[in-house]
Amino acid sequence: MNDTQYTWNNHINSCIDSYLQSQICIDSYIVSGSDNSSNNYISSSICGESGNSSKNADARTSDPIIRESSTDLDVTQKYRHLWVLCENCYGLNYKKFFKSKMNLCKQCGYHLKMSSSDRIELSIDPGTWEPMDEDMVPLDPIEFHSEEEPYKNRIDSYQRKTGLTEAVQTGIGQLDGINVAIAVMDFQFMGGSMGSVFGEKITRLIEYATKEFLPLIIVCASGGARKQEGNLSLMQMAKISSALYDYQSNKKLFYVPILTSPTTGGVTTSFGMLGDIIIAEPNAYIAFAGKRVIEQTLNKTVPDGSQAAEYLFHKGLFDLIVPRNPLKSVSRRI
Repeated sequence: MNDTQYTWNNHINSCIDSYLQSQICIDSYIVSGSDNSSNNYISSSICGESGNSSKNADARTSDPIIRESSTDLDVTQKYRHLWVLCENCYGLNYKKFFKSKMNLCKQCGYHLKMSSSDRIELSIDPGTWEPMDEDMVPLDPIEFHSEEEPYKNRIDSYQRKTGLTEAVQTGIGQLDGINVAIAVMDFQFMGGSMGSVFGEKITRLIEYATKEFLPLIIVCASGGARKQEGNLSLMQMAKISSALYDYQSNKKLFYVPILTSPTTGGVTTSFGMLGDIIIAEPNAYIAFAGKRVIEQTLNKTVPDGSQAAEYLFHKGLFDLIVPRNPLKSVSRRI
């Protein structure tokens, strides 16, 4: 049994190695569609890696032949940076073409997360982006104590990792030649969490849009308020909502939030649900508290799919579910 499994794993990894190291250009394989069988090989290897390791942990320590197969699995690890794994179907997407496909899974069409910069590029006319308040950076206003990593160090780490100063980018762009105020959250920066600088940037954008009579779009992707800033992060909900009240009720201007996955916590319970028209992406996870938190707190089971965009749409929580491809044209018509 072990010999058979070793032979099969070795065969898979040999195919991966041959495919990726051959003289045939990998780009031509992807473009011509000849990579389907190779994708299956790689998918099988990656998905089977954890299962094989758990089932045969004891065997590997005693059998030198099985132990050698761990070296072959290094081949898979070596080339993982070339691919993006879909969190829905676990299919593999070649990273070089992933951005041009709007971060949509090639196999199942699932909407995977986008960086704020990619989202801005998708949402507005090319070359029209004018960022605001880029020099605003979060501090440590309550001197948050952490036994793991100091808050300021975490901020520095995420700034280096993402190239951003905060979890939201704000600015002015054009949508079909029309000036629009836009805020786009980035889940890669501390889960898109809302701190005092985060809230101040959005508030300033709303105030600018109010002054200049601009339509407003906020693309939401957030885990909610940032615990490292305590009540100061919670205050941003009221501050942003107050600015929106003046923008919508007093000035009669138009605000559209776009809810992407995930949109949770204080963002959902404040400005994320205050739009004149609320748009969500397909299969977006939208909630106040997560499923696990609800179940542990209330000791009740949360039905699967009850926090998905499609279910909430039928309950009347928002107005439209718009796939990523036509989103710009739909926003333009609105």
